[in-house]
Amino acid sequence: MNLDKDLLSIQQARDLAKRAKEAQRVLAEFTQEKIDAIVKAMRDAALENAESLAKMAIEETKLGVYEDKVTKNRFATENVYQWIKDIKTVGFIREFPERKIYEIAEPMGTIMGITPVTNPTSTVIYKALISLKARDTIVFAPHPKAVNCSKAAADILHEAAVKAGAPEGSILCMDIITKEGSNALMRDPNIDLILATGGSAMVKAAHSSGKPAIGVGPGNVPAYIERSADIRKAVSAILASKTFDNGTVCASEQNVIVDRVISPQVREAFREMGGYFLSPEEASKVEKVIFSSKGLPSPDIVGQTAQFIASKAGISVPPDTIVLIAEPGGVGPNFPLSKEKLSPVLAYFEVEDWQEGCQLCIKVLKTGGLGHTLVIHSQNEDVIREFALKKPAFRILVNTGGTHGAIGLTTGLEPSMTLGCGAMGGGITSDNVGPMHLMNIKRLAYPTMELEFKKRAVPDGRPAEEIAHLEHSRPIETEKTLTEAEIEEIVRRFLKERGLSS
Repeated sequence: MNLDKDLLSIQQARDLAKRAKEAQRVLAEFTQEKIDAIVKAMRDAALENAESLAKMAIEETKLGVYEDKVTKNRFATENVYQWIKDIKTVGFIREFPERKIYEIAEPMGTIMGITPVTNPTSTVIYKALISLKARDTIVFAPHPKAVNCSKAAADILHEAAVKAGAPEGSILCMDIITKEGSNALMRDPNIDLILATGGSAMVKAAHSSGKPAIGVGPGNVPAYIERSADIRKAVSAILASKTFDNGTVCASEQNVIVDRVISPQVREAFREMGGYFLSPEEASKVEKVIFSSKGLPSPDIVGQTAQFIASKAGISVPPDTIVLIAEPGGVGPNFPLSKEKLSPVLAYFEVEDWQEGCQLCIKVLKTGGLGHTLVIHSQNEDVIREFALKKPAFRILVNTGGTHGAIGLTTGLEPSMTLGCGAMGGGITSDNVGPMHLMNIKRLAYPTMELEFKKRAVPDGRPAEEIAHLEHSRPIETEKTLTEAEIEEIVRRFLKERGLSS
């Protein structure tokens, strides 16, 4: 009997979730040493296959840049591993003796990992590493256009983990992908948490599944170049970030905001380094090809080169062009080029001063990027701190590119491929997500003070009853000393109650 693809997908989701849950029960009992050995073996295998997986990703998805895919794979492997390798995730992980509190790690269970077409292998590597480090197992639901390369990454990691002692079924990946199957995996009773990276619809579905979910919102990153900035360094950082993997990282710059007084020099620097400023008519043509009828980045142009986009829009640009720059004249729904573009296309704005720049950055973030990332290029610490205080973004990057700074490559932020946007961005965390987000923490608590139990007479003269009397909380070692007057009063009441005195 031939079954429809949606039914096959649903059955596969159920089977994989069950296998992963059985494996997690075993993994949960492993020692820290055994977990760390497994994670190291996974890291070694991922590094060895970083180039071949990048090649598979390019061939299957037809987007991005091979060399940058390799860099992503290596970052998701080595940078993430070096950050997490010494983190305690088994047994007693932290102690606070002064408070008499002891923290114990408890794995979440089995994770569903949703991965995007833009980072199909690096996201698998990163999520698998942090999951097993936390003693969780994981089942991946890859993007339909990246099934083969994502599954290949998962299979490589699974083989390495099992050889190092992990139970079979610790890292699994669906390869029959349908909407029905993905939804079935989300709602499967064997799935304990969803770790979602992908389009807004998929992340929304994860949050609506009834399961705990960590999802990330879209990025619409503004980069403000303030008048005190090193202009050439700022422009160079923006271009390096925006062209990395052809702009597919959600933390890449989407809008450049420049103090008007330095705009001529900024424009010149962009032109010298490969930026092409579009005329209003050219910008209109580009706008039509880079967005779908639903107003989202068109799959045809996501991760493609500036030359490809220009050709598709029917315009001619110099052969050294690496980024197209448009001047939309406004921000918001009526100015689509001010939104996330996932391609080497930038919007460009001029402002009078940092106060106006501040307000425009906020407006940009509210146009689809709340809670994500903002970049400021400046040497003025007062302005930098004002931006850090006022902006609705949880990663404020200073004098570095958005792509590399937000994920923790050029900054001290935790290396991560999942960047939380907090409550304002519709998420549960504002952190760069790591293994600590995939664990629960039990706390063993000893008393630091003692509550005193005393016998107290009821004021209306009824018989005395035992009442928890909490006049004062006091340290355990402290004992109360009665005064002579208090002792005399107690004796007097005692004799009176028994009719021994008048």
